[in-house]
Amino acid sequence: MEKIVRMIDVRLEKYRVKPEVVKKKYTPATLEDFVEVIQRTPKTILSMKDRERIAAIMSFEDRKVADVMVKKDKMLFVRADEVLGPLVLDKLYKSGFTNFPVVNLREKVIGIIHTEALNALEIRKADKAETYVDKNVYYLHTNDGLTKAIEEIERTNAYYFLVLDENEKLAGFLTVEMIFSYLSL
Repeated sequence: MEKIVRMIDVRLEKYRVKPEVVKKKYTPATLEDFVEVIQRTPKTILSMKDRERIAAIMSFEDRKVADVMVKKDKMLFVRADEVLGPLVLDKLYKSGFTNFPVVNLREKVIGIIHTEALNALEIRKADKAETYVDKNVYYLHTNDGLTKAIEEIERTNAYYFLVLDENEKLAGFLTVEMIFSYLSL
């Protein structure tokens, strides 16, 4: 009888509900431990893009405006006395930018032209750039952190900033979209 009970018990084993094995959750103790967990995580769970996004978020406070901005040599400027005819407008639209610093004869920035303002207005053939200038210009510095840039965006409600170097010379520009792009990779 005992033999029969053991035999039935063995055959019934596969039908028994086994108590779940409780796995202890791992909590990294240091930043290095956390990075190691991310690196060990299979790519089927955490893609390369997700890994890059985590790295960007984790390094956000250490990033400077200079790391994300468009440099001056890539910028497109508009002279204040320039007529906004079809050729100039075509050049502005084809650049891909949505904001353009307007400079006077001494190459000093006097304001910004926003393409959305140009889209909404009916431009006459003789209209000069200075007619459409937004004189509210906001500045950041190349060594400012991205955290400060976010604070300035909140404070000013602006989305376009000219960036100055340590000598107060124009170094480039930064937009809200560039910061979002950096974070979303």
